[in-house]
Amino acid sequence: MLNQALQFLIETLLGLFVLAVLLRFYLQWARAPFRNPVSQFIAALTDFAVKPLRRFIPGLFGLDLASLFLAWLVEYVILLALFWLGGLFLLKAGPSVFLAIAFLAVIKLLKISIYILLGAVLIQAILSWTNPHTPLAPVLSRLTDPFLLPLRRVVPLLANVDLSPLVLFIICELLLMVPLAWLESLAMQLA
Repeated sequence: MLNQALQFLIETLLGLFVLAVLLRFYLQWARAPFRNPVSQFIAALTDFAVKPLRRFIPGLFGLDLASLFLAWLVEYVILLALFWLGGLFLLKAGPSVFLAIAFLAVIKLLKISIYILLGAVLIQAILSWTNPHTPLAPVLSRLTDPFLLPLRRVVPLLANVDLSPLVLFIICELLLMVPLAWLESLAMQLA
């Protein structure tokens, strides 16, 4: 029972931190407005860990690689802790196990990224019906426009209803079900 409680705490607390750091990376990638309360909250929440890493990991082409590396590192630590709590003896494990866990951490970040996109699209759709002028709207637009705008060129409006979010949902779910699930099962077999 204590083992399950520890797994829950590790997955929840560190998982939320991974989500925040990954959001920081995507907000900077999408050039989301920084003066927004959500952007400032994410930055304040993750500054203690990202700023020291920036001394060693510089940005590249405007991408915050320190945030991306930190998200991967924390996800890697989560997986190591969960495997250890699950009974995998890491001291006796070979380097291939650690490489498989590192690969699994990358896959987990890809899955979290897709869930971030799905959540942003869903929240944006709900806010467009209830409060389209909320301060969160510009942030959500910056996050979702790179994915929705190409779809809007292809998917026609149906009775003045934009179906591109629905198409994006289907594409994201297919990505989660087929290639990422296959890669995750492959990494789990290697670990």
